[in-house]
Amino acid sequence: MPSPNEITCQQLSRLTGTPDAPVLVDLRIDADFEDDPRLLPTAFRHAFTDLDPLIPRLVGKRAVVYCQKGRKISQGAMTLLRGRGIDAQVLEGGQVAWHDAGLPMVDAGTVPGLAQGRTLWVTRHRPKIDRIACPWLIRRFVDPHAEFLFVPPQDVALVAEKFEAIPFDVQDVRFSHRGERCSFDIMLEEFGLTGEPLETLATVIRAADTNRHDLAPEAAGLLAVSVGLSRMHRDDHAQLAAGMTLYDALYRWARDGRDEGHDWPAPTVGS
Repeated sequence: MPSPNEITCQQLSRLTGTPDAPVLVDLRIDADFEDDPRLLPTAFRHAFTDLDPLIPRLVGKRAVVYCQKGRKISQGAMTLLRGRGIDAQVLEGGQVAWHDAGLPMVDAGTVPGLAQGRTLWVTRHRPKIDRIACPWLIRRFVDPHAEFLFVPPQDVALVAEKFEAIPFDVQDVRFSHRGERCSFDIMLEEFGLTGEPLETLATVIRAADTNRHDLAPEAAGLLAVSVGLSRMHRDDHAQLAAGMTLYDALYRWARDGRDEGHDWPAPTVGS
């Protein structure tokens, strides 16, 4: 049983990918990180020997810290943070327990800035499906502070170069369509993210984004709502904010609600 200031891997995994996920801080020493340079989803690295710069980033938020095994570094840092008014917990068993449970992790070398939790991305303006789904995936599973630039198609490569941003969902870049798979599929593969809910969601997104509605009956609905959002919002960032809620709901459906239906008339008590 975890102590009052610990959270289990299963408890944390239920929060992963949702708006209620805590801030995750990887406190492993460099040697442990080099042995396994992967992060828990949305985690960033920070030195346990210098916690003061971390405080402003955690004020008013729930935080979970972890080291290799969830013992001396995590426990010491947690109680120091709590003593400074931060709502901090320790991940029971640390990185090792998370790995042993078969839960998803992200390779810190996938994109520049990921280990520090600060990434910048650029894509075409006026998004519909992939260009909203991919930012949702990044913010919920990779970098919650990721920023996105929406620019004219002909300017994506130029903006990427000038701002050192990562281009996506355009031709001839790493994070884009490959064959019959869409950019969301490729991001899952490149980040190393697995699990039935994300794979289910990926099928629906692929079906809607590539006009192959035979792959998933939900695709037509996703396309309709996505087109509607693009008509409602002239500003792409406003559309992204609305789309985050849409994909939060789709993820919860894929994770917990696929067996639930709806019919009329409603069943009566005792029937």
